[in-house]
Amino acid sequence: MILALLQTLVTAGAIATAPAVPASPAIASAPSAAAHDTSDVHRLRLYSTHTDESIDIVYREGNEYVPEAITQLDYFLRDTRTGAVHHFDPRLFDLLNDLTASLGRPDAEINVICGYRTPSTNAYLRHRSRRVAKHSLHMEAEAIDIRVPGVTTRELQQAALALHRGGVGYYRRSQFVHVDVGPVRRW
Repeated sequence: MILALLQTLVTAGAIATAPAVPASPAIASAPSAAAHDTSDVHRLRLYSTHTDESIDIVYREGNEYVPEAITQLDYFLRDTRTGAVHHFDPRLFDLLNDLTASLGRPDAEINVICGYRTPSTNAYLRHRSRRVAKHSLHMEAEAIDIRVPGVTTRELQQAALALHRGGVGYYRRSQFVHVDVGPVRRW
């Protein structure tokens, strides 16, 4: 009914229609949401070998970290013995993202052996292995032990070393690589 009334008023000239105004160049060239550049989207796919949990998450868009995603990653990488959660240095997530990209497998799922460790968990592990550092960066949420299915431990170690972005530990017998965002070093 309202539509019929409007059509009658327009036809009778009671309502003037505005002439078409060309869009300004700035508006016409603005990208649509569908044309958004996904090259600035940073995603991680992780699988926890201890909890059997998986996460596939966009943690950074452009230069901005996504706070909700960082919180989810912090929880995902919690101490699996105590359940304690610690805020991770997001540079570690960038390192993991760049590491899979350097392997030519940007969408690879990373198997997480160990993320955050409480001091008590670190002490427990130190009693079981001489290779656990007393002042491990795992306790600062700046380190992670990983595997990438389909990539040998040696290849993963070499790719991490080539990035020159922190410490790289090679654990051949246990078949994992430690990466961290501390000083550049290797063992």
